[in-house]
Amino acid sequence: MKALCVFGEHGYGNPGRGEGYEHANFLPALRTLGYEPTLFESFDRRPYRDYRDMNRAFLGTVERVQPDVILCVLMGYELWTETLDSVRKRIAAPIVNWGTDDSWKYSQFTRFIAPHVDCYATTYADVVAKAPRAGLGNVVLTQWAANDAALVPPAPASECRYPVSFVGTAYGNRRRWVHQLKRKGIAVECFGHGWPRGPVAAGDIPRIIRESVISLNFGDSGIQFSGLRPYRSRQIKARVFEVPGAGGFLLTENSPELARYYRPGAEVVAFDSVDDLAAKIRYFLVHGEERDRIARAGHQRTRIEHTYVQRFARLFDEARRMKAGARAENEHFVFSEAEFSGIAARHTRGAGLRALAALLAWPAILIWGRERGLRAARRMLFELCWRFAGETTYSAAGLPGRAFYL
Repeated sequence: MKALCVFGEHGYGNPGRGEGYEHANFLPALRTLGYEPTLFESFDRRPYRDYRDMNRAFLGTVERVQPDVILCVLMGYELWTETLDSVRKRIAAPIVNWGTDDSWKYSQFTRFIAPHVDCYATTYADVVAKAPRAGLGNVVLTQWAANDAALVPPAPASECRYPVSFVGTAYGNRRRWVHQLKRKGIAVECFGHGWPRGPVAAGDIPRIIRESVISLNFGDSGIQFSGLRPYRSRQIKARVFEVPGAGGFLLTENSPELARYYRPGAEVVAFDSVDDLAAKIRYFLVHGEERDRIARAGHQRTRIEHTYVQRFARLFDEARRMKAGARAENEHFVFSEAEFSGIAARHTRGAGLRALAALLAWPAILIWGRERGLRAARRMLFELCWRFAGETTYSAAGLPGRAFYL
């Protein structure tokens, strides 16, 4: 069987960030399930001249590979809704999109993209509840998981190299958590983009986790917005499963959904404040046997229930069931140049749009520099477009993709 994977080889498409999460964790699971994966690079935009070129390349790849399943991790408008529809109606393989950060992306992304894939997988139970009210019957609940290839029994605390560690990018409230712990006399060894140690290779992450007495996870993504309303989002992220899977002891920020997957206090340990976190770090650093017992229980639960092989086996079965209700025109996909030319004709960048892009970009560049300024300008346009243009934002005619190719 063949799987066409639409995401990136590197984190956020940047080789400087090392191997991307999906590349390191999804591909091995697909191979274990008997799929031959082909990667279509969608995070790194450099191989393509513009979004027109990217969408044409994707359609050509579908025709060449003739996949049995298409697994996407779409981040925005990189694949147009018309492109997804063109493939869906003319191939038997289901298109599955793995949604990220739906706690805040549902209103601006998920509800517009889900109608154009066969199965939209979300890690948020409340999104599954919202979807039917928006007429979406193809949204299913899944969750992040552990890499089967990285499952290793825990080492005892007495053999660990790092007392307390954190692996992850330095963004949101993570710097604040680490700084507050430092002020309380607790040093955290931090690994990842934005920390002094810098990025860490994906293959080294399980080793660091297993060699740590305590591995921290921060689920608070900081202030997010639903429309114009700000709120704080406490999320379950991949590290919740990776740490016990790799043989680590997980001390994680509490989340309403945590108890769905682990027994807090018995398989993992949760904290609610910096004082609570500091007290629990001190406790488990001197109670090694209790720490070891919880680490073993968490690892066993992960091995039995929370691996990507298990996740994708169930997800693809559900996607095929959904696809069976909508007959495709053909078993095999054939690229239609005439159809694509008609779609791509709406992806133009005339003088007026160039002027708008410059008007947004130059003040932002003066404030933040070229790279950050262009991203800020694109973000401003995107925030306006999804609110007022809705689904069109993700089509060939969408203004952000036409104005800025980043």
